[in-house]
Amino acid sequence: MVELTLKRNSLGLTAIAIAIAVFLAVFLISPIVSVVYTAFSDGHGGLTLSHFFAFFQISLMRESFANSLFVAGMTVLGATLIAIPLAYLTMRFQFRGAVLIQTLGVLPLVMPAFVGAAAMQLIFGRSGAVNLILMDLFGFSIPVMEGLSGIIFVETLHYFPFILLNLSASLATIDSSMEEAGQNLGASGWRLFRKVIFPLALPGYIAGASLVFIKVFDDLGTPLVLNVTNMLAPQAYLRVTSIGIEDPIGYVICVILVLFSIAAMGGSWWFVKRRDYALISRGGAQAPKRKLSSWQTVMAYGWIIGILMLVLSPHLGILLMSLFKVWSFSVLPEQFTFAHYLTIFSDAKQMIWNTILYCGLAAVIDVVLGAAIAYIVIRTTIPGRQILDHLVTVALAMPGLVLGIGYLRTFRDVELPFGAGALTASWLIFVLAYSVRRLPYALRSCMAALTQVHPALEEAAESVGASRWRTIRKIVLPLMMGGLLAGFVTSFITAAAEISETILLTSKESMAPMSYGIYLYFQSIAGRGPGAALSVIAITLVALGTYLSHRIAATATPHQNVGART
Repeated sequence: MVELTLKRNSLGLTAIAIAIAVFLAVFLISPIVSVVYTAFSDGHGGLTLSHFFAFFQISLMRESFANSLFVAGMTVLGATLIAIPLAYLTMRFQFRGAVLIQTLGVLPLVMPAFVGAAAMQLIFGRSGAVNLILMDLFGFSIPVMEGLSGIIFVETLHYFPFILLNLSASLATIDSSMEEAGQNLGASGWRLFRKVIFPLALPGYIAGASLVFIKVFDDLGTPLVLNVTNMLAPQAYLRVTSIGIEDPIGYVICVILVLFSIAAMGGSWWFVKRRDYALISRGGAQAPKRKLSSWQTVMAYGWIIGILMLVLSPHLGILLMSLFKVWSFSVLPEQFTFAHYLTIFSDAKQMIWNTILYCGLAAVIDVVLGAAIAYIVIRTTIPGRQILDHLVTVALAMPGLVLGIGYLRTFRDVELPFGAGALTASWLIFVLAYSVRRLPYALRSCMAALTQVHPALEEAAESVGASRWRTIRKIVLPLMMGGLLAGFVTSFITAAAEISETILLTSKESMAPMSYGIYLYFQSIAGRGPGAALSVIAITLVALGTYLSHRIAATATPHQNVGART
């Protein structure tokens, strides 16, 4: 009887696996294939490279390609210069407030990069607060927010936490015996870091640096807010929205974005795999934190405080913009007001509700699919089950701009049932796009949670007559609840900050989420106050979600001694 039940359940899980594969094929692989095919299609069913030759014959395209590479590379360099000292100081030396410093260091990720760009203009722009002070005191200004330099500056401060987080995690796992061996051989200070510590922590650095490169290379919102269009992502957006959805050059740009994203991820994996970073000992003690001398402490705190002031300046700028009426050609804003918030709750409350609806439904889909895929991959022997994990991983390397354009092309002629209209003109397109793009985050949380649930609990339940479905419902899912909630929150907050797909998929303002509203408000000086107020609401929502995610993750360890509730 048990064998029949297991056989029937295995067939049911196989059907679920096939259904998930079809969903991913339709809403992830199909749009990507459509974009790639269009880039290589001659319009008559044949394949051609003429569109790529045409791309490189256009001087603006060559300039945009070079600019995107330059901005991404310089941002990685700038993020490295900030993150490595910050990680090393807080992880290897006795530091008061090290946890607070690490927490403040990752705060930029709470704010979308394009939101911070508007605030940085008012603080570091040509007529910003910093340059006004410099002109008054010293008679010169710093053009830090001009052109490509402004994008590099903004995105360096926004994305360096990726390197900080990954590098700090690698530094924490280095066995103290490795450093002691280096010190016994005469290495100390900079030489010890360069020859021993950093090489052992290199996998974490490479992982963070590749993420920074991908995020910057594919970013659309920041260049548009700073009015810089001679980069690949803005050019793809402008070509598709101005020339039309059939313009092949826009698809060529999308293919280039995809290739470089995959190359960055694959290259980081190859670089790490070509050398052995594993430690022979397991569970070794972490290296003891060393003391700084008095002058070293002063210099370290001075540098960290300076960096944190830069890091937190966009948040302060957005808050000031939302609370003051006038901020132009002055060091500080003038005329305190709550009018901007009243405007938002009057004119943009539908956008707030749309964000909660779209991101909430997308997060539910992600958790359901993530839990199902995790169970199929870890707990079954269904042939080809690993393909589901690989398909989901594809979404990590796909720029939002590419998926957005792919959705417009693939589903432009798809009509919803019951006369609901075209899919691309419906709010459902947001839910589908957000869920597909954020599914990897939920899947990782679900897999981590399921690996902590011992199979013996399921075997015990089934041995007393519980079916597999009842075991999943009564045993597995309750013990995975912390991971499920963490996956939901992560998917929700990352979708709420999405801008590339949102700009492309918004067909009318009544369906727009908050990120699109913020972008619209920041297009004019008169709208920056309400845009800042809406940004504060969005940042608060994301910050609250991030806090809840960390709290959930901290308490998500399942208790393996729970009795089987059958």
